[in-house]
Amino acid sequence: MTIGSGPTKPPEEVGIANPVARVLLVEDEPSLVLTLRDRLLACRYKVESCGDGKIALELADKKPFDLVILDVMLPGMDGFDVCRELRRRGMEVPILMLTARSLVVDKVVGLKLGADDYLTKPFEMMELLARIEVLLRRGRTSPQVGEGIFCFNDVRVDFRRAEVTRNDDVLPLSAMEYRLLRYFIEHRGAVISRDQLLDQVWGYDATPFSRTVDVHVASLRQKVEPQPARPQFIVTVHRLGYRFDG
Repeated sequence: MTIGSGPTKPPEEVGIANPVARVLLVEDEPSLVLTLRDRLLACRYKVESCGDGKIALELADKKPFDLVILDVMLPGMDGFDVCRELRRRGMEVPILMLTARSLVVDKVVGLKLGADDYLTKPFEMMELLARIEVLLRRGRTSPQVGEGIFCFNDVRVDFRRAEVTRNDDVLPLSAMEYRLLRYFIEHRGAVISRDQLLDQVWGYDATPFSRTVDVHVASLRQKVEPQPARPQFIVTVHRLGYRFDG
């Protein structure tokens, strides 16, 4: 069906690639924003939207997204410029461009600027969802960690330089704290046990009385959490381990 007409399949019939994926929707047409937000939320995606290119860049700088749905025809800074700037900043998040333009040259321009896919309006909702699923799956099988920049809150992690900054100030992370943060980011949203961290980050088996992980997590929280005593990014999952919600 085309956007705005007819029923769509219920969420359980859609092949959802990642129920906790964060989607940034950059679109200035209110009715389309409402339709897409409702549908994506029904499919259990986390959605944030804006209708301005500059605001989109600010959001992408401050928060991690798993996918950007980017309209070309935006007021002020158009989608092509937003796409170019995202890539210039080293952000490798998948970008799906939406446009009313159907010219091949426009599609080529978007793809050359770094977009991963292109969909012309009007489009079928099921086709959009399928393309989102493919892009998210591709992102998981080819993770961008180590290739670019990851941001959460006011913390910026530059994997190419192995540098972590907060409000442009370099954070004095130890090598182990950096490895721990990187592992959390690579597995964001998943519950990770202490044994798994000891094995994958430290490279040795756990001992019954080991407090190594807890000590390093506490130290890392002091450097990256706004309120270390009430962590919102590196959270403790009772009796199971930790989860990174950045």
